[in-house]
Amino acid sequence: MEIGEKLRNLRIQKNLTQEELGERTDLSKGYISQLERDLSSPSMESFFDILEVLGVTPAEFFKQKTGDQKIVYKEADTTFYSDDEHGYHIKWLIPESNEKEMEPILLTLEKKGQYKQFTPSLSETFIYVLEGKVALQFGETLHEAKKGESIYYEASKPHRLQNQAAGISKVLIVATESYL
Repeated sequence: MEIGEKLRNLRIQKNLTQEELGERTDLSKGYISQLERDLSSPSMESFFDILEVLGVTPAEFFKQKTGDQKIVYKEADTTFYSDDEHGYHIKWLIPESNEKEMEPILLTLEKKGQYKQFTPSLSETFIYVLEGKVALQFGETLHEAKKGESIYYEASKPHRLQNQAAGISKVLIVATESYL
């Protein structure tokens, strides 16, 4: 088993340089580089120190397989929710997206439909209008966007998305800090 690539991938996921990982484990940058290229093998103590800094237990480390992440999601993988009272329908495109940094959904708003009211958060939100016209009530200001236009904001104020079209509107929303 090549552990170097797995160590490198975990280090990159934690947004650490080789030098930063070395400093936190009392190992040199050069030694970390050798480990990642499988040119050297760490002692058990060094290995456990590295895993601790990377936030992974030995069991989790050896359970993970390089390259086994799911890349393509099919229609059958999606989850659907409707709120007829408020006139919206959500399709979660990635089933486990609420556990990831980004959460992509397709939102369909019926005529006069509106999505739920959100309180301020740390989320960043991107909205692409696929069909119709929508308005984002962001604090006291109303921002409108029509088919082919985008909305991007940091969710620092109360906000709500609503349909402004005579028919349905469809949008693709991608948000961080999963709050959808």
